[in-house]
Amino acid sequence: MTSHRHGVVMAGGSGTRLWPMSRAALPKQLLPMKDGHSLLKLAYGRLEGIVPAERRFICASRAHEAAIRRELPQLPASGFLGEPMGRDTLNAVGFAATVVAAQDPDGVIAVLTADHLIEPTGILRERMSEAFALVEQDRRRIVTFGITPTYPATGFGYVESGDPVPGASHARFARRFAEKPSLAVAQSFLAAGHFSWNSGMFVFSARTALEAIAKYQPECAAGLARIGAAWGTDAAARAIDAVYPTLPRISLDKALMEPASADPGYSICVVPLPVEWLDIGSWPAFSSTLEPDASGNRTNARAVHIDSREVTCVSDDPSHVIATIGCEGLVIVRTRDATLVCPAALAERVKEIAGLVPPDVR
Repeated sequence: MTSHRHGVVMAGGSGTRLWPMSRAALPKQLLPMKDGHSLLKLAYGRLEGIVPAERRFICASRAHEAAIRRELPQLPASGFLGEPMGRDTLNAVGFAATVVAAQDPDGVIAVLTADHLIEPTGILRERMSEAFALVEQDRRRIVTFGITPTYPATGFGYVESGDPVPGASHARFARRFAEKPSLAVAQSFLAAGHFSWNSGMFVFSARTALEAIAKYQPECAAGLARIGAAWGTDAAARAIDAVYPTLPRISLDKALMEPASADPGYSICVVPLPVEWLDIGSWPAFSSTLEPDASGNRTNARAVHIDSREVTCVSDDPSHVIATIGCEGLVIVRTRDATLVCPAALAERVKEIAGLVPPDVR
């Protein structure tokens, strides 16, 4: 069974909330985030021992292929799936499923993301192996990984767990998915005790995923079928360029997981992940990966403070010094050609300012 296991790391995010470090030419998943390693490299490494190197893929913007290959020189020549433009997660996953199904009709895919820090990795690999086995036993199954929520987050999707899956070590059947609820609803989910954050990672049969896309999103399925028919030929690049701009933008959770969870034709399972899981989607999230001093100030470079508290200083130049006096709750990010200063409480608006700066520093 393991000969049909494949892994895909989704790395197409733009990371605008981490501007000015994250840029169009070098998005956040390629920046050093943990012990000098990029989020992409860490995500790719999570497949070690689970999926052979020749059956691992990276799905990302075609514009980033050279940078990704520098970061992952071991990536096979056929391991890069280049999107000419982003069309949200359903189409990225559908693209990967199309390619895998063309090569291996019995292929089972683990979809990982390049947005998160996950520790310890050993638990993830153990639960990923369980998820693969669940799908190999029943190809109608689609497995997601649930993170135990620690606060009533409104920016994450949730999945409600139901009865245990017979014979499984940890898996439960999913009752429903809920995308980015209001604060009141998120608080009720937390109090209920049987809702998890949807990690955005999945395991499923490539053919089952394509059948579900055809059922719920036929317009996407028709375009993906054109790519699949051309895959492995000289016409593949032309097919992708012609099809991708026409695909409706829609998320995997909204387009597939929500309707499939209410469809008796599929069996949606949740495997809990008891790990430390951090979505590196903003400067406060990145800040939490840095060690604080006695006043809660954090930095990845050189910084000195007088009477400052809860200040995050980030620099791409280890010789550059950032100094503050009497500051509180700020994020300061310095790069060669741009500097950001904002209250940490307003860090979600960084993506707005990233759209206003001159094109050469986006």
